Amino acid sequence: MIALLARLNVAEGKESEFETVMLELAEQVRANEPGNQLYTLVKDDDGYAVMELYSDEEALAAHGSSDHFKAAGAKFAGLMAGRPDIKRFEVVG
Repeated sequence: MIALLARLNVAEGKESEFETVMLELAEQVRANEPGNQLYTLVKDDDGYAVMELYSDEEALAAHGSSDHFKAAGAKFAGLMAGRPDIKRFEVVG
């Protein structure tokens, strides 16, 4: 399995709009991507992150090429203050 932690740089004052778009995307991912095991928005003192878990490379590729993922990209315009910082992990066990 493949795990991702994507730290997201949200523009100041755009948090509410960002959460709406992100939660909509998360719902679409969970409903339409059978190879996705986890896709959830989390928040701490440093900001937002998305925790993701995929069964394999094929599932990860399907996520990136999905219509709902591509459509969300346009909705994030103006809400982000920079590119995400994505860390990739291999699940142990």
